[in-house]
Amino acid sequence: MEQSPKLKYKRILLKLSGEVLKNREKGDCIDAERLAFMAERVRKIHALGCEVGIVLGGGNIFRGLSGAKNGVNRVVGDSMGMLATIINGLAMMNALESIGVPTRVMTAIEMPKLAEPFIQRKAIRHFEKGRVCIFAGGTGNPYFSTDSAAALRASEIGADALLKATKVDGIYTADPMKDPKAKKYGSLRYETAIEKRLKVMDSAAFALCMDNDIPIVVFDFFDGNALERVVKGEAVGTLVTDK
Repeated sequence: MEQSPKLKYKRILLKLSGEVLKNREKGDCIDAERLAFMAERVRKIHALGCEVGIVLGGGNIFRGLSGAKNGVNRVVGDSMGMLATIINGLAMMNALESIGVPTRVMTAIEMPKLAEPFIQRKAIRHFEKGRVCIFAGGTGNPYFSTDSAAALRASEIGADALLKATKVDGIYTADPMKDPKAKKYGSLRYETAIEKRLKVMDSAAFALCMDNDIPIVVFDFFDGNALERVVKGEAVGTLVTDK
């Protein structure tokens, strides 16, 4: 696939929350309309020549930490959460391929009848052939969030940026849904995000991106044009770098 000269980020890792797939009003864990909306956003940047890796959370189906609070063993709960991300990954693959985007699901937990095991060199080859790669199953280990999995995969595939899609338009000093005085950061350093323990991503994810010099862009995924604008290098959301 030929790269568009307009792209700032040629290869990206897109981190999507599983929660954004859920429609609480309908009671659906995976809402067809939301899934289609996400797939169309990915299709647009793929058509521009952007190489896209995706990590989906599993919180719409099961969240390990929540399970631990309800009596589920943490290791068992995290394993259930990792399986939830694979369900979401397969749903996203289906949505993307239904609109003509070639896609592969690669998992940290091997299940060859459903998906490929994650192999770094094979993932790179998929990108070279113009395929979107969905990295499911977290890191394959308990006690690591899907944010950490996204940072790990971004490092392994040599992503130009990690794009974290959320329900708000960037990183704020506090939760803007709860604190009307919360102020948005236009940009900030990795160290600042870690020191302030900003909850948009966990500290391990911030630290891994810092160690591998991978910029993080936090933006509102429900803004229909935001993803395309981000990969073109426009000032959208909050940029986290070492500068």
